Amino acid sequence: MRSYIESYISDGVELRKQVLRECSITIELIGQELYKVLQRGNKILICGNGGSAADAQHIAAELVNRYRVERSPLPAIALTTDTSVITAIGNDYSFKEIFSKQVRALAREGDCLIAISTSGTSPNIIHAIKSARKAGCVVISLTGNDGGEMPSLSDISLIIPSSSTPLIQEMHLMVEHLMCDIVEKLLLQNVFER
Repeated sequence: MRSYIESYISDGVELRKQVLRECSITIELIGQELYKVLQRGNKILICGNGGSAADAQHIAAELVNRYRVERSPLPAIALTTDTSVITAIGNDYSFKEIFSKQVRALAREGDCLIAISTSGTSPNIIHAIKSARKAGCVVISLTGNDGGEMPSLSDISLIIPSSSTPLIQEMHLMVEHLMCDIVEKLLLQNVFER
């Protein structure tokens, strides 16, 4: 068991190094884009399935409450939290519509959708992205493997270079924390530059 633990942790360390080498610029671009969206007075919508649904809630909580610094709340909505809406849409229409109908109801031009899928192929996430694009939203995708269909539909796409779902999820969490960090640093910088 110890060798498995050591191997898993080592794989995670190597993947972090790879993400550092290959994804740092994209992570910075995502943070800057989120800042621009918020500076315009727009909001951030976030969706994902399973563990990525939890990530959506985590990001929204960090933005609405705070991440590291005391600041005003930022408008962010996890589309994964309203069980009545999700089950009504899933029951009356289909599971692939659970996020896209919410996007159609809530998104306005200039808003941002953060779409999270380790595979990049989740039909309900793809539908949400297409609805966001029709609404004039900026689309940011976080995915893994080869990215699936999501990168071609997104303004900015971050693909974790791994096929291991648990490791992709761990890297997504790191990236999500960095996104919040960058937004707060830019907000703070803007306050002091006025």
